[in-house]
Amino acid sequence: MRALRLSLLPAGIALGLYAEWAALRRGPLEEAASRADIRLAVADLLVGLVLVACGLIAWEWRPESWVGLLLALAGFAWFLGSFAASGESGFADFGALFLTLHRGPLVHALLSYPSGRVAGWTERAAVAFGYVVSAITDIGETPGAAIALGVVVLVVGVHRFVRAAGPQRRARAAAAVGSAAFAAVLLVSGLSRLGGSSALLDRDVLWAYEVVVSGIAIGLTLDLARGRWVRATVTGLVVDLGEAKGAGTLRDRLADALGDRSLVLGYRLSDRGVYVDDRGRELELPEEDGDRRVTIVRDAGEPVAALVYDADVLAGPELVDSVAAAARLAVANARLQAQVQVKLEELEASRRRVVEAGDAERRRLERELREGAEQRLAEVEALLARAESRAEGESVRRLAETKAKLERTRSELREFARGVHPRVLSESGLAAALRELVRRSAVPVELTVPDVRFAQPLEAAAYFVSSEALANVAKHAAASRARIEVQQRGGAVVVSIRDDGRGGATLSAGTGLRGLVDRVEALGGRLTVTSPPGEGTLLVAELLLP
Repeated sequence: MRALRLSLLPAGIALGLYAEWAALRRGPLEEAASRADIRLAVADLLVGLVLVACGLIAWEWRPESWVGLLLALAGFAWFLGSFAASGESGFADFGALFLTLHRGPLVHALLSYPSGRVAGWTERAAVAFGYVVSAITDIGETPGAAIALGVVVLVVGVHRFVRAAGPQRRARAAAAVGSAAFAAVLLVSGLSRLGGSSALLDRDVLWAYEVVVSGIAIGLTLDLARGRWVRATVTGLVVDLGEAKGAGTLRDRLADALGDRSLVLGYRLSDRGVYVDDRGRELELPEEDGDRRVTIVRDAGEPVAALVYDADVLAGPELVDSVAAAARLAVANARLQAQVQVKLEELEASRRRVVEAGDAERRRLERELREGAEQRLAEVEALLARAESRAEGESVRRLAETKAKLERTRSELREFARGVHPRVLSESGLAAALRELVRRSAVPVELTVPDVRFAQPLEAAAYFVSSEALANVAKHAAASRARIEVQQRGGAVVVSIRDDGRGGATLSAGTGLRGLVDRVEALGGRLTVTSPPGEGTLLVAELLLP
């Protein structure tokens, strides 16, 4: 194939020289051509050579794209059309058949760039129209055909660019500019001829047409060879995949970055030898055809994922390899994130277990104090009562003092047990426990709480947040009143404790609130304090329902 490409260049040069020589000859050799004709012939030769050379260069550098071949065909058709200017009837009749034929492959290249393969009925219809109008010279030379072809190229070319996204739009930018320029010169040519333009204007339009055709060939070739959209695509893809987005799966982000909403991403399960999507559904990779492609993403030689995409999205092995590398990094990153998430969930579960174990231990200790030490103190008190009934003199006074001390001890023990874990919280729930807490508060407290039961860890957290907050109000706030409000909002229970004290409280001020933060966060909740100096304190605990 490379030998064929190399042989086409001298063939094109030879054909171009012969065609322009035939055009300049215009009959007997003794008839000299004008300088304007010579300049036009040289320009005509250069345009054809630019088309052939750029086409062969693009074909050599990007053999997977048909654009180079189409440009080369346009160049050969351009030279064949040059015979129409020959003075000899045989050459002129032959050239007249190809006078506008170069427009067909040129339109094809513009409306199928960068792959050279037409996709969609709109592009197919436009390219077919371009070939028909260009191949039939009697139609192609008319002003109406030039105007119609210009409108079709402009509309379809701009539409291809506007509807594209991601790398497709970047890839089609050069073709969109070329389509607009080509359409503009066709429209000017057709409209000027309809208006009865002068020969001077026709010559100016012809010069502009040749400049535009050369610019299209050079621009598409440079853009195709440099592959700027490839680097832009890969850079944008890596940036998009690297952003910490909260919404969208990896497949969605790849589809957005590549501009292909039909993209399918499958993860390989090595133990089963199959590919599954983000939801775990098994995927069957399709056979490659004209419209769909399959790329296996490998890591250390082992397949880890598969990309199924539109053939026009990744036109060329360089872009395919680069996107596959970016996808491999994204898949590895997704795996790492999944592993980190698992570790975080395990850590949160461990924190919840620690809190629940602590609450269970509190309940056990409270039960032992109530059923053990307090019961034994009650037995001692009964013994003292019997002894007091038989005592006389000084013994009665001493027994009375002992009973008073014993009663204080029992009261302190009950208060301690209540602080460890109130019995009413386990038996009657949060509402009853908070009502008892409010009754024992040193500061008047207004309470609003629903009379429903929640999970034990959540009730314990809500109770101890309220207990610690009221203790701080009594000790530090110098408040005249407080308010506790418990309400269920969506998937959380919100506990708010407000006072009218001096304010200035912070979560880092003491170990009490700091411990509450750990307890609340271990349950997936959040504890906040708003306490401007002189304006009281608002403590809010948001506890997620399990």
